[in-house]
Amino acid sequence: MKRRSATLGLLVALCGLAMSGCGGPKLTPYDMKRAKEFMLSSLPPLLPDPSNRYGDDPRAAALGEKLFFDTGLSANSAVSCAICHQPDKAFQDGIPRAFGIDQTPRRTMPLAGAQWGDWYFWDGRKDSQWSQALEPMETPAEHGMTRDMVAREVVTRYRSEYEALFGPAPDTAGWPYFASPLLPGDPQQNWDTATPQVQDAINRVFANTGKAIAAFQRTLKPEESRVDRFFAARLAGQESAEADQLTGDEIDGFKLFAGKARCDNCHSGPLFTDQFFHNTGVRLSDPEKPDYGRAFAVLFLKQDLFSCAGPYSDAQPLQCRELRFMSEDPAVFEGAFKTPGLRGVSRRAPYMHAGQIETLEEVVEHYVARPDPFATLPEVDGTVTPHGPHTEVPEISLTDEEKRQLVAFLKAL
Repeated sequence: MKRRSATLGLLVALCGLAMSGCGGPKLTPYDMKRAKEFMLSSLPPLLPDPSNRYGDDPRAAALGEKLFFDTGLSANSAVSCAICHQPDKAFQDGIPRAFGIDQTPRRTMPLAGAQWGDWYFWDGRKDSQWSQALEPMETPAEHGMTRDMVAREVVTRYRSEYEALFGPAPDTAGWPYFASPLLPGDPQQNWDTATPQVQDAINRVFANTGKAIAAFQRTLKPEESRVDRFFAARLAGQESAEADQLTGDEIDGFKLFAGKARCDNCHSGPLFTDQFFHNTGVRLSDPEKPDYGRAFAVLFLKQDLFSCAGPYSDAQPLQCRELRFMSEDPAVFEGAFKTPGLRGVSRRAPYMHAGQIETLEEVVEHYVARPDPFATLPEVDGTVTPHGPHTEVPEISLTDEEKRQLVAFLKAL
C-alpha cells in the first residue's frame, strides 16, 4: 500500500512539473524557451546613459526624488511629477488623459522599467529620461511653469544638494522673470531680453534638474509577477508556490500571446515592448484634433536643445546612436505610437495613447477587428500624406474562448 502511495505521489509531482495540473495544458520545451524570453530575469543590465553623467549617482537620485514629488515646481503649487505618475498605480494615473493644471491630449505612461528604452513620450519626441522630465515643467496644461521659474526654484530651495552635484549655482539676480523660449507672448519676449550667458545659465540649471529626476527614475524597477515566478520554478524543475500557480487558461493565454495571436510581434522581451512605434488603428480621441503620433516627433527631435546631441548633453556625438540612425521620414510614422510595456497592465486601465479603450477584453477585440481610422487623416502642410488603409496589426482569428484565455494571461502579468 505504501509503495502504491509513493508511486502515485511521484506521478502527481511529475505531472505538476510538466503541465498546470494533470488535466491542464502541457508546457513543451519550446514553450519554456519562449517563456524565458519574457521573464524579468532575462532583462539585460541597465547601461549608463551617456547623455547624463549623473544618471547613476545616488546623490542625484536622492535630489531627483525630492524634485519628483515637489508640488512647488508648478504654477499652482499643486502639481508634481507624482500627480500623474502615482507610485501606487504603477506610476501612472488611471485616467484616459493626463491632468495637471489642465487636461493633456494623451495618457500618462508608466515609469517602472522605462530606463531600458531609447525614446520617451507616446511619440518618442524625447531621446532621454532627463530630457523627457523637462517638457512637462513648462507645458501650460501640466506644471505650467516657465523655464526661469523652474531653475530659480531649484537653485534657491535645493542649493546645497544642487551644488554638491553640479558645482556652484549661478547668481539669479539678473535673470528675467516669466521667461521661456517655447511659450509665445510675454514668456518668449522676456526670454529674448536675456543675454546669451543668462539664457545658458538658466538652460544649464534646467537640464541638470531633468538629470536629477532621471537619476531617480532609473531606480524604478518593474516588479516580478506571478508569471515570472511560475516559469522560474518550472525552468528550475520545481513546483511553484500555490500562490504563483498559473491556471490552465492563463497558460493557454501565454501560448496564444507568443503564438497564434502574434502579440509578441510588438510586445516582446522582458518588458513586453519592442520600444518602437506602430500604427495599430486606434480611433482618434478627438476627430477635430488628429494626432499624427511619431510623424512630427522625428522633425522635432533634430532641433531639440536637450537631445543627446544638444549642448547640454554629456554624450559625445558618436554616442547618440539612436538619434544618428533614426528614420526621419514622417510618412513612415503616420499615426504610429510607442508600444507600451504590459507588466502590471491589468492595473493600468484605460488603454492606448489617449485612453480610448476601457478594458483588456475590448483591447483584444480591437486587434481582432483591425480598424483603420488613420486612413482619413488630413494632409498637414504637405508633410504627412494619407496613403490609404494602413494598420500594422496582422490578421488574426480567435475564438471567444481564446480571447478569454488571452485576457487571463494579460491579467496575470
